[in-house]
Amino acid sequence: MLSTDYTPGTPRWIDLGTPDTAATAAFYTSLFGWTTEGAGPDTGGYGFFSNDGKRVGGFGPLMEAGASSAWTVYFGTDDAEATAKSVEQVGGTVRVPASDVMSFGRMAQFSDGQGARFAVWQPLQTKGFDVVNVPVSLSWTELHTADAAAAKTFYSNVLGWSLADQDMGGFTYTVASMGSEETSFGGVMGHMPGETVTYWVPYFEVADADATAAKVAELGGRVLHGPDTLPGVGRMAACADPHGAVFSIIKGDTPS
Repeated sequence: MLSTDYTPGTPRWIDLGTPDTAATAAFYTSLFGWTTEGAGPDTGGYGFFSNDGKRVGGFGPLMEAGASSAWTVYFGTDDAEATAKSVEQVGGTVRVPASDVMSFGRMAQFSDGQGARFAVWQPLQTKGFDVVNVPVSLSWTELHTADAAAAKTFYSNVLGWSLADQDMGGFTYTVASMGSEETSFGGVMGHMPGETVTYWVPYFEVADADATAAKVAELGGRVLHGPDTLPGVGRMAACADPHGAVFSIIKGDTPS
C-alpha cells in the first residue's frame, strides 16, 4: 500500500510532462476536481496538482527534444548519484543526472533497460506526496514491459524491491514491495495486446470508475479499455488524456 511516509524504493511523487500546460491543467482539474498552483518563477513553468489543499503531483512543459506527453513516477532514494550508477551498471540510461531542486530535494531521471522512463527523488525539505490512496490521488503504479523477467532483475537491483508473482488466470502479475504485503505499491506485467512501448502507469483512486471514464471521454481524452472489474481488486479503466499521456483509474474493492 502506498504511503506518504518516506521509504527508499517506493513511489514518492508523480508528474506530467505536457506540450500545453494550460490545457492539461484544465483537463485534470475538470476530471478530478484538482486545483493547480505554480511552483515559482524559477521553475520553468512547473506547477502542482492538489486535492483539498494537499499535493498529489506535478506538471510542467516537456523539456526533452522529441519527448511525448507522459506521467513520470519518482521513487525514493537516499543517494541519487549512487542510484544513477546502479542504473548504468544494470543496463539502464541516465537521462537527467542528479541535481538539486532548489532546497526541496535532489532528483534524477532514467530509462530502464527496456526504455521505460522513471525518476528518483532524494528528499531534503520535501518528502513527496501530501496524500495517497484516497479518491483522486495516486493509489498504485504499474510497469507494462515486453520483458518482465529483465524488468524484475533491473528494479530489484536498482531500488531493492521484493517481487512476488501472482497467477491471474492467463497471465502473471508481479507485485512489488519493500519486503511485505503491507508495503506493496506497484506491479510489473507483460504487454497487453497491441502494446509495443514499455512504460509506467499511475493509478488514481476514484469514487466511481464508470462515471470517471465517461468524463474522460467528455473532456477530450480516450478510454483505452474498460471499465472492467477484477474480483478482489476493484473496477478500473485505462485512459489517455487529450495529449496522449496514459493513466488508469480504479475504484478499489473495500475489504469486507
